[in-house]
Amino acid sequence: MTAAKRKGTAWESAWTAYIREHHNPEAHRNVQMGAKDIGDVSGYYLHAAELKAEKTITLSSYIAQANREAVHAGQPYGCAVVKRRMKGTGDGYVVRDVATDVRLMNRMRDMEEALKDAAFDRWYDIDEEHRRAAA
Repeated sequence: MTAAKRKGTAWESAWTAYIREHHNPEAHRNVQMGAKDIGDVSGYYLHAAELKAEKTITLSSYIAQANREAVHAGQPYGCAVVKRRMKGTGDGYVVRDVATDVRLMNRMRDMEEALKDAAFDRWYDIDEEHRRAAA
């Protein structure tokens, strides 16, 4: 295995562990399937995640790949998860193109409005929890 491949595998493993702890305990690395890849890691809610740990960052190719893999995975959103050099896992970057991000924000807005209408107290508690986490 090349040094670059080892670095990529280490990043995928570290990010998967981070996602398991902070987001979804069922997250896992995927077996690569060539032209029909479904992303490097499954379990990042609604996303196909394409992980990159490279010295030279080429966002346009990462995003194009993530969006293709989202289609293959049957997920509505693709994202590139890019390792930040000399930093820990939580300091990496999750990157989407603007069109994908706007679709995601529209979904969040619509779902929040629906939850407010259906169960305002539940929406309020969730909103408070996430505002506290951001502080």
